[in-house]
Amino acid sequence: MVEAMALVSGRVEKEILLRNEYLAAENEILKSKINKPLRFNDNERIKLAKIGKQVGLKTLREISCIVKSETIMEWFRRLVAKKFDGSMFRKKVGRPRVDYKLESLIVKLAEENPGWGYDRIVGALTNLGYDLSDQTVGNVLKRNGIPPVLSRTLDTTGATFIKSHQNVIAACGFFTTEVITPFGLITYYVLFFIKLGSREVHIAGVTPHVNESWMKQIARNITMADWGFLSGCKYLIHDRGSKFCKSCRLRLGGVLKYYYQRAA
Repeated sequence: MVEAMALVSGRVEKEILLRNEYLAAENEILKSKINKPLRFNDNERIKLAKIGKQVGLKTLREISCIVKSETIMEWFRRLVAKKFDGSMFRKKVGRPRVDYKLESLIVKLAEENPGWGYDRIVGALTNLGYDLSDQTVGNVLKRNGIPPVLSRTLDTTGATFIKSHQNVIAACGFFTTEVITPFGLITYYVLFFIKLGSREVHIAGVTPHVNESWMKQIARNITMADWGFLSGCKYLIHDRGSKFCKSCRLRLGGVLKYYYQRAA
């Protein structure tokens, strides 16, 4: 009987160890796929702190993936300190702290729109029914490590720029298709354009021979006033392939406000 109980106990312990090993591996994989630092709310911090204290610092260093073990222990110390904090019974002076969800919204607006200043963000929040001052917005952004608009504009990444201007950006490229003709199998080149914001696709032309005159005519067609596909667009993304000849690029650059080339 004792041997049977010891056997069952050993199996249970082994299963628990394997579960912990799996969860640690899974957390490590998830962490490697997260681009931005995680932000935790108070309930999440409390939950991790309570369990982390019971696990202990040594074990936390082995299993914790998304938060440093020392940070979890610091959260627990703050939780204990909060229990004996009588400040909630004191009369509060000054403005109340901005709600967590509203603060997250302010940060999101600033990150997705690097050209927006404090006043512009206040205007957007007013449209959503929030009444805040530009000073409050500035304090929130400083607290989250987001610099003023000038610094953010100078530090804009390509991905952020495209995301914030997607409604005025188009991209183009070629794909090929094989066509059976009386003369045999012939490769046709298809030039297409797509608007990033609406995902609208336009087939500009199909030809077995891409040359300068054909490309110039395509450029004239798509930039034609009022009804050309690129009407309303300011930026065009294309590769540096030789098919985009100089005269074609000049035509596009003369009509669009800017055009952008990415590496082939």
